[in-house]
Amino acid sequence: MADLPPERLNTSQPFTYVGLDVFGPWAVIARRTRGGHAESKCWAMLFICMSTRAIHIEVLESMDTSCCINALRRFYALRGPAKQLRSDCGTNFVGACNELKFGKEQQQETRMQRYLSEQGCTWEFNPPHSSHMGGVWERMIGVAWRVLDSILLQNKSSHLSHEVLCTFLAEVTAIVNARPLIPVSNDPELPFILTPARLLTQKVGAPAPFGEFTDKDLFKRQWRQVQSLASKFWTRWKREYLPTLQSRTKWTETHRNLQEGDLVLLIDKQVVRNEWPLARVTSAFVSDDGKVRKIEVKVSSNVTVKKFMRPISEVALLLPKED
Repeated sequence: MADLPPERLNTSQPFTYVGLDVFGPWAVIARRTRGGHAESKCWAMLFICMSTRAIHIEVLESMDTSCCINALRRFYALRGPAKQLRSDCGTNFVGACNELKFGKEQQQETRMQRYLSEQGCTWEFNPPHSSHMGGVWERMIGVAWRVLDSILLQNKSSHLSHEVLCTFLAEVTAIVNARPLIPVSNDPELPFILTPARLLTQKVGAPAPFGEFTDKDLFKRQWRQVQSLASKFWTRWKREYLPTLQSRTKWTETHRNLQEGDLVLLIDKQVVRNEWPLARVTSAFVSDDGKVRKIEVKVSSNVTVKKFMRPISEVALLLPKED
């Protein structure tokens, strides 16, 4: 099992390193008609802070690139610019990344592109068929689904309008951000519960001032009170919450790294095992710890040759290149 990404351990401002994904849809009333009402579908885009685990939800009216860009702009307007965005390889995400030119190597031409370049924002994509690499936001989507379902059970979802859906998702955001990150302590010396909302309410637009802030600052000027509370949060975050992320319950054995030229079998859960295609490894991407977790494979079928990016969990080694 790999080490945690550096952005998961960074004590920067909330929503500096962000993971995002889309979930839904829901049928909402688009307009009233003489015979009843016409319905349309809406989705939700979930943004999660990689360090504080706080979430932010925006409503999408379609799954195309333009709606994805609009959701990103609304998120930036409310939460401030991010240094890194991370997601899966959804077509709307790839299209938005290409249209906004988030990549470092691409030239910035429009006003928005120049703005993003000045902010130093990049967009990283997980390889296809690797949902476990996005577990940090997949987990929060599951939590948001359960909270939203419980709200809809108490209210009539058959006449769900766009305004009502936005209100429900705002309530879901508040409930999920108020969850405790660690078990609630019985120690009377701990005045508050460690939650993502605790830090979001103290977010400021500029970096924290230099210097140390102690309990004595709680009784001084207001700006020092805020910095003291923020320091308390990050101290508890590092002492109590970070150790809970270090447990490695699977993938504890060391195996041979896949190498260029290996013959592998592509695992496809939608077909029977006898129909899994053979592939040749063309590139192996080595992580910082020297382990290969992502590869590029080449598949030949009839007269066509295709290349795919896959995690090592989706392939089975048949014949090493030295054999």
